[in-house]
Amino acid sequence: MAAALAIAVYQLLPDNAWWTAGWQMGIGYAGAAAILIGARRLPRRERLPWWLFAAGIAANVTGIGVSVYSDEVLGWSDIPTLADPFFLLLYPFCALGIAVLIRRRETGRNWTAMVDATTITTGFGLLAWVYVIAPSAEGGHMTMLGEATQVAYPIGDLVMIAMMTRLLRGGGRRGAPFWWVTGSLAAFLIGDTVWVVMGNLIDQGYPVEDILWLNRAIESIFLVAFTLFGVGALHRDVRSLGAPAGTDVARLGRAHLVLLTAASLIAPALLAVQVVHGEVHNGMAIVVGSAALFLLVVTRMAQLVREVERQAQQVRELSRQDDLTGLPNRRAWNDELPRALENARRDGRPVSVALLDLDHFKHFNDTYGHPAGDRLLKSASAAWHGNLRAVDTLARWGGEEFVALLPGADAAEARDVLERALRATPLGQTFSAGLAVWDGVETSEELLERADAALYRAKSNGRSQVSDAANRPATAAATK
Repeated sequence: MAAALAIAVYQLLPDNAWWTAGWQMGIGYAGAAAILIGARRLPRRERLPWWLFAAGIAANVTGIGVSVYSDEVLGWSDIPTLADPFFLLLYPFCALGIAVLIRRRETGRNWTAMVDATTITTGFGLLAWVYVIAPSAEGGHMTMLGEATQVAYPIGDLVMIAMMTRLLRGGGRRGAPFWWVTGSLAAFLIGDTVWVVMGNLIDQGYPVEDILWLNRAIESIFLVAFTLFGVGALHRDVRSLGAPAGTDVARLGRAHLVLLTAASLIAPALLAVQVVHGEVHNGMAIVVGSAALFLLVVTRMAQLVREVERQAQQVRELSRQDDLTGLPNRRAWNDELPRALENARRDGRPVSVALLDLDHFKHFNDTYGHPAGDRLLKSASAAWHGNLRAVDTLARWGGEEFVALLPGADAAEARDVLERALRATPLGQTFSAGLAVWDGVETSEELLERADAALYRAKSNGRSQVSDAANRPATAAATK
C-alpha cells in the first residue's frame, strides 16, 4: 500500500531532475531492502537468488542517481554515460537469480521448456535485431563503445525473456511469489520496450519527450517492477518459489500457445512489412531467423509426438495391469493364454493353468475392513508371485480370484509350485486352487472351465488345498 501511494505521488512531483531521481531511488532501494528482509527469513542455502535479485535492482536504482549527476553536474549525456554500467547490471544479476531458481525447482533437464524458451527468444530476438540492434550498429552517429552500449540493452532484454520464459515453462509451484516475481520481470521488459518505441518516435520527429505525464507513466513502470520484487520476497509463501517441482509439470496452456505462435510468425511478418514498403533491408537476418524458427517448431512437434506415443504406451500398459496388485489383469491374461497354448502345441510341451481363490476373504474383509482386505490382496499376490518360477505368469482374475499360467509344467511340477505358494500366503491366510493341465486339444475357455471346476472341488473339500481337474470326457475330445 505504501509503495502504491509513493508511485501515485510520483506523478505529482515538480519537473525537477533531482526530485524525480530521489523519489525513484527511494522506491527502488525500498524494493531492494524488502528483498533482503524477505531473504533473511529463509534458510541460508535458499537466499542466493534473492541476493542476486536485490543486487540487480540496487545497481539499476543506483544508475538513476548516477545518470542525473552525469547529466546535471558533468554535462555528460552521450552514450555511454557513467550510469550505463549500473543499468546494465540488472540483466546478469536477474538472469543468474532465475537460473538458480530453475535449478532448484527442477531436478533434471526440461528439454521441452528449453525449446519453447529458445523459440520465443529467437522470434523476439529477430524483432530486436531489425528494429534496434542493426540500426544502432549502422547508425554511425556515435562511437563504437556507444553503439555496443546501446546494443547491450536489447541483448539484456532478450536474456531476460529467455530466462523468464524458461521459468514459466518449467515445473514447480506457482504461488503468489512466483507471479509477483514474473510480474516484476515483465514490467522491466515492458518498460524497456516502451523506451525503444519512444526513441523511435523521437527519431521520426515526434516530440514525445516533452509530454510530462507520458514520461512519468513510463518511469512508473520501472517503479512498479522494483516494488513487485519486494512484495514477492516478503510474501509468507516465499519458500515455494524455490521448492522442487516433484511431479508438477507445466502444461502448454492457451497463453503459451499464443506466444509460441506469435514468435514463430515474426519472421514472415517482418518480411511482409518490408516487402510492402518496397525494399527488404534485413533479408539475411530474416532467412536465418526463419530457418531457426522452423527447426525449433519441428523439434517441438517431434517432442509432442514422442510425448503422445509415451502416454499411449502408458495407457496400453495400464489397461493391462491391475490397479491394486500391479499384476496383469484379465485383459492381459486373455491375450497371454492363447499365445502360451499355441507355443505349447508348437513345442510339444505341457502347460498348466490354475485358478486361486483366497479362503474366507469376505469374512476377513468384514472383520478387519476393506483397507486391510486390499493390503492382504497386495501382500498375498506379491508372496505368490515370489514363489512362482521366472517363466510363470500370475494375473488377477477378479475380486479375490487369481489365475496362474505355468508353461512347461506337468501336473506334478505345477502342484509343487502351487503348494509352495500356498505355504507362503501371509497373515495366516490360505487359498484354494484348481489345477488343469492342457490336453493339447481343448480351447482356452474349456481349459479354464476345468480349472474352475477343480477350484470348487477344492473349496468343497475343506479349502487350503490344490485340486487337480478331471480329464475331459472322451466323447468331447473325440469331437474336436
